[in-house]
Amino acid sequence: MSIPPRIRAGMVGLGMIFDETYRPFFEQVHREGLFRRDFGLVDVDLAAVATRTGTRAGKYRAHAPTPFANLTGPDAAEQLAKSDVDVVCVATPDDRHFGPAKAALTAGKHVLIEKPSVLSLAELDELQALADEKQVLAKVVYHKLLDPDHKKLRTHVLEGNLRHVNNGYCSLLEPKSISTGQFAEWLTGRNPGTYVACHYTKLIDFTFFSRGNYALTRISANGQRGLVGPADGNTWDSTQLQVTYTHLNDGREATFDIHTSWVTPDNFPGYVDQEVQFRFDNGVWNAHQRKRGVEVTIEDRSPGEFKYTPNHHYNGRFVEPWNELSQRGYGIEVIRRFFEEVAYVEHGPGDRHDRWQAMAHYKYNDLSAERNCVAIVQALEAILAEHAAGRPGGMVTTDDGLRLYLPGVAEPKVLYAGRV
Repeated sequence: MSIPPRIRAGMVGLGMIFDETYRPFFEQVHREGLFRRDFGLVDVDLAAVATRTGTRAGKYRAHAPTPFANLTGPDAAEQLAKSDVDVVCVATPDDRHFGPAKAALTAGKHVLIEKPSVLSLAELDELQALADEKQVLAKVVYHKLLDPDHKKLRTHVLEGNLRHVNNGYCSLLEPKSISTGQFAEWLTGRNPGTYVACHYTKLIDFTFFSRGNYALTRISANGQRGLVGPADGNTWDSTQLQVTYTHLNDGREATFDIHTSWVTPDNFPGYVDQEVQFRFDNGVWNAHQRKRGVEVTIEDRSPGEFKYTPNHHYNGRFVEPWNELSQRGYGIEVIRRFFEEVAYVEHGPGDRHDRWQAMAHYKYNDLSAERNCVAIVQALEAILAEHAAGRPGGMVTTDDGLRLYLPGVAEPKVLYAGRV
């Protein structure tokens, strides 16, 4: 029997998202391999991890299915990029994505970045140019696009059942234990909008406006402070983001409000509260990702350990009818799909350049389809920075680059001079 080809993966960052999605994927693929008819059986190993201290990596390595290099220190990501891994997954805090991604792409590695990919269009341009030069994949994790409810929403839109979106509202609220516990070491100066509103900006952009019949027009935002940081500081408890698109065929606008927070009480019924409502010319779509029909209460363990209204679609742990313990869901599926794309590029049939081009053109996860989402993130960061400096009420337009307008100031601040 021939030895299957192998993809060696590296992780930058080993926090909450690794435990919830990457770890289950690597452990599953170690047991089962990665198989698809067009590229055959491929082995995937977690070969190296880059973190600041190596503490979590050391604990996990003690019981991981395969040994891996535990790289530490301020240059750990650069060490990883110079190693013999084929793929680098970047799962650091949202303001620390660019450096590791650039180092990996420069070294010719395929890259998967947790959302948001980067915080500015200039950084996006640089990463995209490197991916094109090296002919490697540069992708972003937007796992909510694989949520079955969101896939069904897009199906209705593509099939013409829901026509011409007019406006919408999205909300994602996380418990206080997240911001004051796991995220406390990097939370200063950050905001929950950049962290999770991008889930919904991508859902909106990909579902409604990915076929060239629109333009992102303007972005505005507000926020509140005082719980996880000082009331006059630059660390935000909650944000309210508003984005507006214009339908080019008829000139009508569609506006979306996205509310985020990471100071929800820890005894909230669900781990996170997520809901969307979209209104169309001929219909309404309402979805609540926490209230999916299951309620559970366990004495002395709910709602702390076991939430009253759980979401088993994201990364549920199950004992299968044949008594095998499994963990699956859209949070893991999106990572598996990326590695299938890498396997196809490196081991599929035909010409590698053609295979790379085919995989690089997927609008749901490729950096080349990130411009609107990164523009919104950059605008949000700039508006909140002005707000923290005592100049609230900013608005960003996109018709001539990315320009920030402030009340009472005649000339805009140019955030990005190129085409959005």
